[in-house]
Amino acid sequence: MRIDRLLVYLRFARTRSAAHAVIESHALRRNGQHVRRASENVCVGDVITLVQGGEVRIVEILALPARRTSPAAAKFHYRELNRN
Repeated sequence: MRIDRLLVYLRFARTRSAAHAVIESHALRRNGQHVRRASENVCVGDVITLVQGGEVRIVEILALPARRTSPAAAKFHYRELNRN
């Protein structure tokens, strides 16, 4: 799955244009490497690091969603690594 689409489906970005802006601002890493293109693929088990609202979020992808769902349902597809 493309990383820009994943950001929208998991509700880290409202639109794909917003996801592109996050990528272009170098505020996103996948497995420790800066994401350079919105078309980069994401797999289950990848660790995504992004700056959102002034805080750094580190999440592990547990499953790839088929579509954009509610915020509560989206949380079943990832696990926060930097929160208690």
